[in-house]
Amino acid sequence: MINKGLKMRFISILMGSKSDYTIMSECAKTLEKFGVPYELIISSAHRSPERTKTYIKNAEEKGAQVFIAAAGMAAHLAGALAASTTKPVLGVPMESGPLKGEDALLSTVMMPAGMPVGTLAIGKAGAVNAAYLAIQIMALQDDELRVKLQEDRISKAKKVELDSSEIEVIL
Repeated sequence: MINKGLKMRFISILMGSKSDYTIMSECAKTLEKFGVPYELIISSAHRSPERTKTYIKNAEEKGAQVFIAAAGMAAHLAGALAASTTKPVLGVPMESGPLKGEDALLSTVMMPAGMPVGTLAIGKAGAVNAAYLAIQIMALQDDELRVKLQEDRISKAKKVELDSSEIEVIL
């Protein structure tokens, strides 16, 4: 979490409802792993539009660099953010309703020209990748963060090699 009152560079995570927290906590854990400050709130584009608009303005003033928005069904949250900021907005469609998140995916990805939302996968993989993409965006101006990302990639590659060496192949 970020320290209140201090202007610093951070990632802002918004969820349309409390039910999204289980998945979006994976996003937060990824940011924590890299030491990236974040703020996480619940705000709905439909049920609390004024709260959402006010939050975006305040978050930008406090130093938000990237917004990550998670929502299911109509999934308008990422679009509302994109309409209210020029900062990068990453959308994470949540699996919900009878269409299992496909509706959220389509409504997140189908933004009008000039209102981009970087759309990730439905659910946990999308939440984790949204954190990684936000970190990559911040690493453009942060060499220490860039090095951490490179070390993470090397670690992942070594794990694949280790996993491969532990498997016995019988021909």
